[in-house]
Amino acid sequence: MSQQVLVEIEMPESLHRFKLPAALNERLQNLLDRQDRGEALTESERKEAEGLVELAELLSLLRLRAQRVWLEEQPA
Repeated sequence: MSQQVLVEIEMPESLHRFKLPAALNERLQNLLDRQDRGEALTESERKEAEGLVELAELLSLLRLRAQRVWLEEQPA
């Protein structure tokens, strides 16, 4: 059973802030590159990569929704 939760957040002035910090993005890319080369990731690394992908997807969703709200608030 899914539930809906309303979360109010203060919008940053720049939507680019809704992305992984550079160090986390670099770590994720490193893990994905290793996997693409056929290197086996440890269980811990696999879970880390999955978590980072989920976080990146959540941030992308927040950025898109924030952008939509921002565009709706602009005068026509």
